[in-house]
Amino acid sequence: MATSTSQHALSSIKLLSTGCLHPDKRNCRVLSVSVGRRCPSARNLGLLCASNSQSSVIEPVQLPRSPKSGVTPKKSGESALILIRHGESLWNEKNLFTGCVDVPLTPKGVDEAIEAGKRICNIPVDVIYTSSLIRAQMTAMLAMMQHRRKKVPIILHNESEQAHMWSQIYSEETKKQSIPVITAWQLNERMYGELQGLNKQETADRFGKEQVHEWRRSYDIPPPNGESLEMCAERAVAYFKDQIIPKLVDGKHVMIAAHGNSLRSIIMHLDKLTSQEVISLELSTGIPMLYIFKEGKFIRRGSPAGPSEAGVYAYTKNLAQYRQKLDGIVQ
Repeated sequence: MATSTSQHALSSIKLLSTGCLHPDKRNCRVLSVSVGRRCPSARNLGLLCASNSQSSVIEPVQLPRSPKSGVTPKKSGESALILIRHGESLWNEKNLFTGCVDVPLTPKGVDEAIEAGKRICNIPVDVIYTSSLIRAQMTAMLAMMQHRRKKVPIILHNESEQAHMWSQIYSEETKKQSIPVITAWQLNERMYGELQGLNKQETADRFGKEQVHEWRRSYDIPPPNGESLEMCAERAVAYFKDQIIPKLVDGKHVMIAAHGNSLRSIIMHLDKLTSQEVISLELSTGIPMLYIFKEGKFIRRGSPAGPSEAGVYAYTKNLAQYRQKLDGIVQ
């Protein structure tokens, strides 16, 4: 049964899904991943990093160059990158393969999204990226409803010129009190092909545990007419490099609400995990992960502590100052 908080949150939010896997996404190149140091908490980030205050500096990224001048843009101080796997969905609860089927959150999933929002309520967010699937969009919107700045997350509609025009905001003051939410099919969950909608236990009984485990946990073997993790990684990481890293370079604070496999792919890129390490990576639903982008490097900071604890604010001076500023505004 949903809590009163969940019921209020659900009644306050109405989202429209914009689609699933891009129809042209079938032939995928092999993703080339350079291997660096092993992530010390790569086995269960959702649990281990939540209590681990150790930071890890990831190798510098290749900063994008200005298309006009060819000069690398000037780097600003530091930017926050928050990754959140969506809360529990109705098919998670039913133990069904979900993939790109567009199902909403359960009441428990709503509570997980709200709790995630409380954990990051003092961390700056300028722009939100989600997949095109409603469970990720709900998680992002519900989480931001807990933020102390009380800005309104607004999904941008650029599917057509008319959709763009009809969703325009004509008040500059209202724009300042809003956070853009950008949806992208490239951040969708891995497409499970002919497994979608099947019960996981019944599928194991039918095809054998070893075969199902190979489909689910190998890096480069897809299920029938579906995507492998490698294929999912290619689209997710390419989008991250092309669209999200430039925002971080510009000093924007970014939140990504997505899925287990698309986020695994991004973390594989950030932490330089091998194909064997990433298939062992577990991400809990509704647990935010924090990275700091500074001087071209990603610094992993684990999971933010609860809103009333010092936790994450001890990691950087800028985050501590941001919270102090919020305290002054709110109080």
